[in-house]
Amino acid sequence: MQTHPASRIEIIIETPALRALSRQLDRAGVTGYTVLPVLGGQGRSGPWTREGEISAAGGMVAVLAVVAPDRAERVLESVFEVVSRQIGLVSVSECRVVRPDRV
Repeated sequence: MQTHPASRIEIIIETPALRALSRQLDRAGVTGYTVLPVLGGQGRSGPWTREGEISAAGGMVAVLAVVAPDRAERVLESVFEVVSRQIGLVSVSECRVVRPDRV
């Protein structure tokens, strides 16, 4: 099966910043992404978990987007406008897709 290059952008950010991040993704022309709850982890401040949280507002989410390689830099610049002011992590990896018309 033929595959095509793409860039996978993963953003872990505080739930309250999700709306601002979604706006930035829209402005950057990202037509699709997935939002997943993050149950816990460990960062510079040590381990954390959602356990005992009354609402999702205190938690984190992971946002996954796959874009054409030539659009990745623009998307990252847009995402950084939100992430630079929040707790969060952004990673980029090269991947391959079977339906390039979807990225």
